[in-house]
Amino acid sequence: MPRQAERLRIGCRVATSAADLAAHHAVRHRVFVAEQHIFAGSDRDAHDARPSTIPVIGDVDGTIGGSVRLFPLDAAGRRWQGDRLAVLPEFRAYGLGAPLVRFAVDTAGARGGSVMVAHIQLANVRFFERLGWHRDGDLETYAGLPHQPMAIDLGRGPR
Repeated sequence: MPRQAERLRIGCRVATSAADLAAHHAVRHRVFVAEQHIFAGSDRDAHDARPSTIPVIGDVDGTIGGSVRLFPLDAAGRRWQGDRLAVLPEFRAYGLGAPLVRFAVDTAGARGGSVMVAHIQLANVRFFERLGWHRDGDLETYAGLPHQPMAIDLGRGPR
């Protein structure tokens, strides 16, 4: 575990190696299956098998502690979705969530996206609003829990 007394390096990257992909899925499993009990057994779905889905990992001083994935929602790649943002409990105090969200937004924008959408657990709505996202519709139920649809304009440049 990284030390708090020193300046920590936080990084995000696309998970490309088998080890990175395993870590990406392990973080998601630990948060969404083991901790939050949102999914039984596995949180993987059809998006994970699509070549257009981009799995991302985040680390603190080289130790992977977070993940997110993003994928285009249309053939033109103008509308993207970010989801499965997960940060392990022992990494939450290091602020890893914001860099993961920014990396996903910047990645979708760099690939020609104009907007990114997400379905956000209610406890995280203010966090996303502070990162420039806005509410985009009425509350909905996803995996048995209320979620707030949110969106961000990708044309505003890097955050």
